[in-house]
Amino acid sequence: MMARLPFFRPVPIVQAPLQGSTLFVGGALLALANFMVVLDTTIANVSVPNIAGALAVSPTQGTWVITSYSVAEAITVPLTGWLATRFGTVRVFCIAMAGFALFSALCGIAPSLGVLVAFRVGQGLCGGPMIPLSQALLLRVFPPEKAPMAIGLWAMTTVVAPVAGPILGGVISDNYHWSWIFFINVPVAVAVTILSWQTFRSRETPTQRRPVDFVGLGLLVLWVGSMQIMLDKGKELDWFGSPVIVSLAIVAVIGLAAFLIWELTAEDPIVDLRIFRHRGFTVGAVTLSLTFGAYFASIILIPLWLQTSMGYTATWAGYATAGGFLAIFFSPIAAQLVGKVDPRLLTSAGILWFAGVTFWRSGFTTEVDFLHIFLPAVVLGIGVPFFFVPTTRIALGAVEPRETASAAGLSNFMRTTAAAFAASITTTAWDNATTSARDNLAGTLNGVEAQIDALVAAGLSAEQALRQIDGFVQMQAVMLATDRIFLITSVVFLASAAFIWLAPRPRVAVAPGAAH
Repeated sequence: MMARLPFFRPVPIVQAPLQGSTLFVGGALLALANFMVVLDTTIANVSVPNIAGALAVSPTQGTWVITSYSVAEAITVPLTGWLATRFGTVRVFCIAMAGFALFSALCGIAPSLGVLVAFRVGQGLCGGPMIPLSQALLLRVFPPEKAPMAIGLWAMTTVVAPVAGPILGGVISDNYHWSWIFFINVPVAVAVTILSWQTFRSRETPTQRRPVDFVGLGLLVLWVGSMQIMLDKGKELDWFGSPVIVSLAIVAVIGLAAFLIWELTAEDPIVDLRIFRHRGFTVGAVTLSLTFGAYFASIILIPLWLQTSMGYTATWAGYATAGGFLAIFFSPIAAQLVGKVDPRLLTSAGILWFAGVTFWRSGFTTEVDFLHIFLPAVVLGIGVPFFFVPTTRIALGAVEPRETASAAGLSNFMRTTAAAFAASITTTAWDNATTSARDNLAGTLNGVEAQIDALVAAGLSAEQALRQIDGFVQMQAVMLATDRIFLITSVVFLASAAFIWLAPRPRVAVAPGAAH
């Protein structure tokens, strides 16, 4: 029976690149696939309060919808090379896309947060391989002289998708049911699956049997999963006052140690940790992780702050956080400068730009209007390509050519995991800072009785007057906490901007977008 299925039916392998209109269709399909996967990392950000309200959980718990997808996506990236070698690049790509469609549909009908998170994990597991596989297929089916154009198209979707995600998610959440942020994937993913199989099946890559490092994979899932659950559930369970959190911390630490030992001694490791022997890769990958984690933290924090404290709808919160469109226009400039200017200087300048914008945001007050929230997001977009492009050059330019694919997968794993960890740490720190600021404000209030009397004289009841003052204190506490997180984030950016100078100047040219 298996031999009769379309995905397993043998087809003639054609090595020649695509031509004419078929080439255009193939490039569009692969770019669209990448766009969908990256879009799903941000489309749910502004929808978290809506999802949390519908499923009767707190907004902090609602962020599991984001972190579960990111962690699952990160875990499958190291498996991509093995899957493609064992089953074929085209076959794995199409099956992953079909799975992405299935789990997107299941996410839309999830009746509870636990079920939704489980389906988001499935969605992330399917989405992870599609990012590197879409790029690999682009380079395989496009003629060499058109490869730079193909990579440019592919990389552009990586820049556009995070900008489009908050806007699309906000519009859907405010005007339709939140489930449609997942349902919209289904027809597109099904169409891409069918058309990709028809377009690329004759250009399948050769397959060979390779052992899979099940022990390494199990240890990877164990320590990353334990760490993520600990960060997500820490505040709810009173952190290390809870035996559950203590147990998760112990499992994460022991699991990480065992993972490192196993992967460094295994003959065919699932993650080639020996790549860290290259100083340029280590510094570049760590810088990429720290900076992207801090960058992603603000993407999570701003919509939560605007919707829970400032009275913004999901749509307007999406507009306020989607100002990064300038990255589209500055990406070609950054790509050209990488070959002419020391990439460490470009990376440092890009990260310092992030630090400056974040420090600017740390001065927000409760009186800030939409324009002054939106403007920093626009300005921030200028620095995005000056960070991503040269940092990729530094990290991947330090490894040997045969290690490029493994290095790209490892740096992508670190970046995605850092984003998931940062989201959990940020929301927890924000809640704690809000509680602390509220306690401090409550202890310094003067003339409360006089304020209540004035409000009662204006026509409010005593209970309404007290509730209004309480709301004002809470709003100010949230604002102070938000500013504090922005300030801490700017310090992380400053540290990353300095850290990148520990890397040697790269010598090897790397294709743009290789680490996305």
